[in-house]
Amino acid sequence: MTKSKSGRAGKEASAASTLERRQMLRWGMLGGGAAVASLFNCPLAQAAPTAKEQEAQAAVERATRGMPAPRVRDVSVIEVGGGGNNDSMVVKVTTDQAGLYGYGCATATFPGGRTNLVRAAVEQYLKPLVMGKATDRIEQIWQLCYLSSYYKNDVVQNCAIGGVCDALWDIKGRQAGMPVYQLAGGKLREAADIYLHVGLGAQDPGKQLVENARKLVEKGCRNLLVAMFLRDGAANNLYGQPKFDDGSVPFDRDKETRKILGAFEEFRKEMPPEIGLGVDVHSLLDSTRAVQFCKDVEPFKLFYCEDLFPPEEAGHYQVVRRLCTTPLAIGELWNNPHEWQPLVEGRLIDYVRHHVSHIGGYTAARKVAAFAANYEVKFAWHGGPNSPVGHVTNLTLDLTNTNFGIHEQIDYTPLVQDVFQGCIEVKDGYAWISEKPGWGIEVDEALAAKHPIIDEHPNETRTPDGSVIQGAG
Repeated sequence: MTKSKSGRAGKEASAASTLERRQMLRWGMLGGGAAVASLFNCPLAQAAPTAKEQEAQAAVERATRGMPAPRVRDVSVIEVGGGGNNDSMVVKVTTDQAGLYGYGCATATFPGGRTNLVRAAVEQYLKPLVMGKATDRIEQIWQLCYLSSYYKNDVVQNCAIGGVCDALWDIKGRQAGMPVYQLAGGKLREAADIYLHVGLGAQDPGKQLVENARKLVEKGCRNLLVAMFLRDGAANNLYGQPKFDDGSVPFDRDKETRKILGAFEEFRKEMPPEIGLGVDVHSLLDSTRAVQFCKDVEPFKLFYCEDLFPPEEAGHYQVVRRLCTTPLAIGELWNNPHEWQPLVEGRLIDYVRHHVSHIGGYTAARKVAAFAANYEVKFAWHGGPNSPVGHVTNLTLDLTNTNFGIHEQIDYTPLVQDVFQGCIEVKDGYAWISEKPGWGIEVDEALAAKHPIIDEHPNETRTPDGSVIQGAG
């Protein structure tokens, strides 16, 4: 028994000695040389840490312990009816830490973006799922939201998911005091090369295309894209198409195609060869016309021909690939990985054009970019309609991935810029990202509340014989 007590006493003494040595080292590190000297000149009991040393020790412990993760306290939806390409919807996630919140883009694109359905998906389905969750588990929350429904890859659901989860990325950036691009490993390039949209006009399309293009080039833009068909567009007025009884205007695809080809020919004669030219077909040509059109524009050296076919006709891209070298882009109508993976793996397209919120936001888009990079397929995210928060999300992906192609830039109205403070800066044909934490965007919620989205409209595109066809704009 005596030996046992002696052994236990020895162990206790050894533990006490170890603790004293640790205290001596800690005081020495916190108090500097003076603290060390005092230990050798005084008994240990007299070398207790000062109040200043105790404060410093507490600061070290806080810094090395790790901060508790914020938790979701509220989820809300903010919409801004900026008109057409300037309509925006964002999700705000508020945490239980005072002043810490984030914004994520949930904008659904035209026509008929179904804004009210996205709002309902956020408020009625996702909000109850994420309330109280730790905001640092972005991937886990994304998976929870995605798998919460048996039916996947729906535009409405994905926009809601993207809004919630991108708000969490904003929160993480604000916590870290750095922009999201830093959390992704930093920039691969300083800024992103952009393209702007250019119109043709109604009277003399070729001449007006050149005139409009020169104005944009003078501002430093090097790449221009023409939307082939516009809702109730100038093409129909130009050719004097008769209206239907309900007042809507039919599209004559053959006349529109001839108009575009003539305008492009004049563009290439008058504009410097280094100015990039692209076209968005909006999937409005049937397969035979689309194949012929892609061959006809080959001499104009486009940077890409966008949405030549809708996703359900994607098999025709293999036909076009065999017939011409016109670069091909598709994606703003995609929301399902099974749609785009075969085209990327088969190297049948040159650019993926996802609307980032349609596929579930930044978390999902990072994976798309990484997958496409394996096949040397670039990306050019869809830019409008999109919120300024969504534009920063796009630009963050542009600057942090190797296979960036080109950035679609949409200029915002003064109203939208007043609501969303911190919009992307464009200079000399490049988009520059903010160095502010998170997405770098603050929202004037009181001003936004005065301007709801009110101009959503359904697709009503018809040919001269009255047939309803794919439409946009």
